[in-house]
Amino acid sequence: MTAEVDPNPAESPLTGIARGEAPVLEQLVAMNLDSLARSGMPADTYFLVRLAALIAMDAPPASYLVSLGLAADSGVTAERVQSVFVALAPVVGSARITAAAGNVLRALGIAGAADS
Repeated sequence: MTAEVDPNPAESPLTGIARGEAPVLEQLVAMNLDSLARSGMPADTYFLVRLAALIAMDAPPASYLVSLGLAADSGVTAERVQSVFVALAPVVGSARITAAAGNVLRALGIAGAADS
């Protein structure tokens, strides 16, 4: 058997990504904004609660990238993000806080690389 070759490689799924299309990330943003409206919380509180959940579940850097970007857009400051880490430390432990901080730094690195 031989693998079939796409006769029109210009229409491959990677072509859309190269053009800056990001349907998965766009869907994640839409889901976040929909649940924000339904929560009834002020935007800053909503995003800080979500941050706490990400820390507690040991989320990957990409999750922080989406959530912290939206949080910053709603006016959440770095100091308030740090306050969440401090408040959660006794609950989730230092290892989880350290891992989360590393994932936030990785997310910021991903964002920085995308901006370059």
